[in-house]
Amino acid sequence: MAVPSNMSVLNLSGKYILSKSLSDNTDEILRLQGVGWMTRKIIQVGTLYLTVKHYSDDSGIEHIDILQTLSGLSSSDEDRILDATPRPYEDDVFGKVISVSRRVKVAEIDNQWLLSRWTEDTVQESLVLTQADSDTPNSGTTWTAIQAWGFQVVKDEKRYARNIDFTGPKGEKIHARLVYDYQGPV
Repeated sequence: MAVPSNMSVLNLSGKYILSKSLSDNTDEILRLQGVGWMTRKIIQVGTLYLTVKHYSDDSGIEHIDILQTLSGLSSSDEDRILDATPRPYEDDVFGKVISVSRRVKVAEIDNQWLLSRWTEDTVQESLVLTQADSDTPNSGTTWTAIQAWGFQVVKDEKRYARNIDFTGPKGEKIHARLVYDYQGPV
């Protein structure tokens, strides 16, 4: 389902479901991140729900707090502070990572995959750019996932989407797009 036409990348708040039919398969990315076969199969058959709360704190710094739920089986928080500060984080699926998030103008990005398909309003207002790197000394693996978040027109509807540029432990490059169905406000 499309997001409301007036919805902006400056406020991503809402409830979403990952659209498997519109998204790319991420199984190989998960495998290269060290996610086990059984967990990957559960992710493949499960439904991923996001509850997104996007706001600015008292000092004006943007926060995007995301509760991810997989078919009601497990939940995890993906909280982003858009201040370009690297932060360690331990994820139930990906293990120990270092992540950094910021808002970035499209002109500042030189990766064509991350730039593709954005709506005009997303380009004008700027993307959310996140990067997660495995915490190699603590996780035992090495990978990088860079994501650009915003809105894209998919099948003639404006939808929340993420473009992913992934680099695996042996330099493997994978591009994937995640597209979400809007379910309503938070």
